[in-house]
Amino acid sequence: MYSTSFHSKPISHLTFLVTGGGGFIGSNLVEYLLQHGAGTVRVLDNFSTGFRRNLEPFAANPALEILDGDICELSVCRTACEGVDIVLHQAALGSVPRSIHNPALNNEVNVGGFVNMLTAAKEQGVKRVVYASSSSVYGDNLALPKVEDQVGNPLTPYAVAKRTNELYANVFARTYGMEIIGLRYFNIFGNRQSPEGQYAGVIPLFMEALLTGRPPKIHGDGLQTRDFTYIENCVQANIKAALVEDPAALNQVYNIATGVRTTLLDLYRTLEKAAGLALEPLFKPERIGDTKDSLADISKARKLLGYNPQVSMEEGLKQTFEWFRKQNNIVEQAH
Repeated sequence: MYSTSFHSKPISHLTFLVTGGGGFIGSNLVEYLLQHGAGTVRVLDNFSTGFRRNLEPFAANPALEILDGDICELSVCRTACEGVDIVLHQAALGSVPRSIHNPALNNEVNVGGFVNMLTAAKEQGVKRVVYASSSSVYGDNLALPKVEDQVGNPLTPYAVAKRTNELYANVFARTYGMEIIGLRYFNIFGNRQSPEGQYAGVIPLFMEALLTGRPPKIHGDGLQTRDFTYIENCVQANIKAALVEDPAALNQVYNIATGVRTTLLDLYRTLEKAAGLALEPLFKPERIGDTKDSLADISKARKLLGYNPQVSMEEGLKQTFEWFRKQNNIVEQAH
């Protein structure tokens, strides 16, 4: 998939650790790194929300190492960081509704696990940590577009955790002289995003509904807007953050998006066209903690990281739908 290179220098001498490497974003990072000749790609995952099947296509690659383990255990994080040059920290319990349902677990994994990873990276002399933050940190700040230095009050436990990550990253960088970069993801979607479970993202749920002929559910009136961002753009941002050499780019947080907003209803209509179907969605009550509108200013990432999103939402949706259709056919044939 990742024939385009997002870096100019060889990475064959580098060892990468991808936490949550069995997940949606993590496995795409693993794929890119292996395709582009990384020296070693180590995955740390307890596979509580990720899937071993996401790594199966790369199992024969000798550069891949898989470590079963939990970021909530500091000793596991220390082992995972041994000999590592760059950490790409994706491991987390995602989902706003999940964090509302279980705030204590959200804090244990998304805050405690993050501090464990930073501590282990510091102790093992890791050169750089790039971590996943979230657009949820903007909270009740209604201003559009979202600019990095103008966050609001968090609206959910998940948002509190991601904002806390950013605060810890800043303190670790200042106190211990570490190189740490945070990426605020805006509604990332694409290949390997799971429709399974009660906390699945809206796009894979739409895909599954269209492939099975069942009307999808939309919470609210469908007119809420999001800056939907295809996975390839997210991978590009991670690689550029991992390898950027400009000192001004370090110890910062960046919006990772496309700078275009779309209503949920328009997104669904685009998918309907791709599927060649017309299924009226079922409208459900709004969810607690959902923001009405979201749009990113990506000028900071463009300037300091050289981030340049190449894949539009429309093109990304086409590619994602084809991937889901293919996976659905594989499952049907297996039965």
